[in-house]
Amino acid sequence: MAFGLAFVATCVVHAQDVPKGKAAEPVEAVQAAAQVCATCHGADGNSVTPIYPGLAGQHRAYILKQLQEFKSGERKNPIMSPIAAALSPKEMKSWTDFFSKQKPKPQAANNKALVAAGQKLYRGGNSASGIPACAACHSPNGAGIPAQYPRLAGQHAEYTAAQLRAFRSEERANDANRVMRTIAAKMTDQEMKAAAEYIQGLR
Repeated sequence: MAFGLAFVATCVVHAQDVPKGKAAEPVEAVQAAAQVCATCHGADGNSVTPIYPGLAGQHRAYILKQLQEFKSGERKNPIMSPIAAALSPKEMKSWTDFFSKQKPKPQAANNKALVAAGQKLYRGGNSASGIPACAACHSPNGAGIPAQYPRLAGQHAEYTAAQLRAFRSEERANDANRVMRTIAAKMTDQEMKAAAEYIQGLR
């Protein structure tokens, strides 16, 4: 907890140091993103810490929606909420443009024993428990659908599983029409881990 609070304070200070009142140029956007976001998400959006999501190549509209909802309080997180609160609409747009244009680095699954079960669930769902195929919305290769469903390919398994648990508990509730909360409510912990492992290896 002490680390988390210290990190939040550092990020908020950096966010407040970003110049306001003028349109962000591409170089400024890169510098701002590197200063505020790199610790968790990597300077190019390729996070190396499994609990923090990779942003490189993520759909622009999805990143922007998350920032806006962290700022409004619709999505809550002790680190991201205060950072987003300090951002202007122009900064949000510049940073989302920057990260969406970065190239995601391929990853491999860590727990290969779970991959087969994860592949089955991702591609075909679980009809017995009413879980639809993840691929139906997020596409077979995990690329997602711009402006509708986020890219998942290569995302850290630890982060993905944590988000599924958050949807199940409704700690996270910013999904349109309760789609993810409804699906996650039907998933077991093992299914979440398996799907997350398979997703990490998608590219």
